[in-house]
Amino acid sequence: MTSDAPSGKQPQTLKPFTAAKKLGVHLPATPEAFQASPVTREAFAELSTNPPEWLSELRRTGPHPRPVVAQKLGISTSGLARAGVDDVMTTEQIHALLDEMPDWLRTERGIHADVREEELRVKERNAGREVLRKEREAKEAAEGR
Repeated sequence: MTSDAPSGKQPQTLKPFTAAKKLGVHLPATPEAFQASPVTREAFAELSTNPPEWLSELRRTGPHPRPVVAQKLGISTSGLARAGVDDVMTTEQIHALLDEMPDWLRTERGIHADVREEELRVKERNAGREVLRKEREAKEAAEGR
């Protein structure tokens, strides 16, 4: 027999800071109602799949949190720190920096590109090693070892 009574379980929630981080927005720029209470998993899923206008506008124009600023500039968050950029930025400010392309940004973009290239090289090397390991194991199994 099933019961229509609630199971007594509380829905899983995210703290506003965590929800904002996962949504890629700066928490202080979100509406007060969003900042004031936990976000259920269901509400978070709805925000992710069907963002309200305030969320779309924040994603479009900012202010953006550091990880988003770094991604839009094509550098790492460490690169932002090395450059002394600790503030959130709007899309307009990011575009202005990209247009200006100061020396620090050009340097950090180069560093970031080199790191990504090295990560790709290591990933490909490891994939090759895995193929060789599997071939060796198959050969040993075929030889009856």
